Amino acid sequence: MSESSEKKLDATGLFCPEPVFRTKIEIERMQVGETLTVSADDPAAEDDISRWVTRNGHELLDMSKDGDVITFQIKKVK
Repeated sequence: MSESSEKKLDATGLFCPEPVFRTKIEIERMQVGETLTVSADDPAAEDDISRWVTRNGHELLDMSKDGDVITFQIKKVK
C-alpha cells in the first residue's frame, strides 16, 4: 500500500475535550491539502469537532455515523 496524504486519528474512548485537542494537534502537524480522518465516540465530538473545523478555516469533507462512532474527514486548508 502506498503512502497517501491521508492521516488517521482514533479518538474513540476519549471524552471532551480530548478528541478536539488531538484533532488540533494532528492538523497542525499536517501539510495544507492533506486530509485527516478522525473517529470518535464521544457524543459531544459531533458538534465540537465540526465547530472547531469551521472556526479554524479547514474543510469538513464528510461526517458519518456508524453506531456510536462518528467519523470525520477533514481537509487542512491553511
